[in-house]
Amino acid sequence: MSSLYTRSKEFTRNRKSQSDSPPASPSPTAKTLRHERLSRLESGGSNPTTSDTYSDRASARARREAREARLATLTSRVEEDSNRDYKKLYESALTENQKLKTKLQEAQLELADIKSKLEKMAQQKQEKTSDRSSVLEMEKRERRALERKMSEMEEEMKVLTELKSDNQRLKDENGALIRVISKLSK
Repeated sequence: MSSLYTRSKEFTRNRKSQSDSPPASPSPTAKTLRHERLSRLESGGSNPTTSDTYSDRASARARREAREARLATLTSRVEEDSNRDYKKLYESALTENQKLKTKLQEAQLELADIKSKLEKMAQQKQEKTSDRSSVLEMEKRERRALERKMSEMEEEMKVLTELKSDNQRLKDENGALIRVISKLSK
């Protein structure tokens, strides 16, 4: 597995370096080398070593092309797999973001609801405290009025007891006077 990885890595490096450089026209030495190869191939039947090297070169070229084709398919598979993985990761991240957005919206709605309830309770508490303060003031006024009435009634009771005692004394005096007059009239 690691050998495939390094090969594909090298292959992509080579391809990149080739694709990065602009296409160049063949140099004069390369032209002459090609010309010599072609002339050897055309005259090929006379020398057995050249035909062996030609077949070796052809088989090497075929092996190289087969290897490059395998590497190309491997790299395309790896790219497809990585693209699929990125697509899957993107889709999963997108769905997770959507879920988080809905949770955030729900939390914001709940927060707004709780804030409104808290404000209502604060208003009610303030109204209750204002009501309580007015009730307390009324109760204090009533208490003061009752205390005044009580003190007035206590004063009246004192006056009444004095009047009763005076009335009793006057009755006693009146009875004594009646006796005295009745004794005198006899």
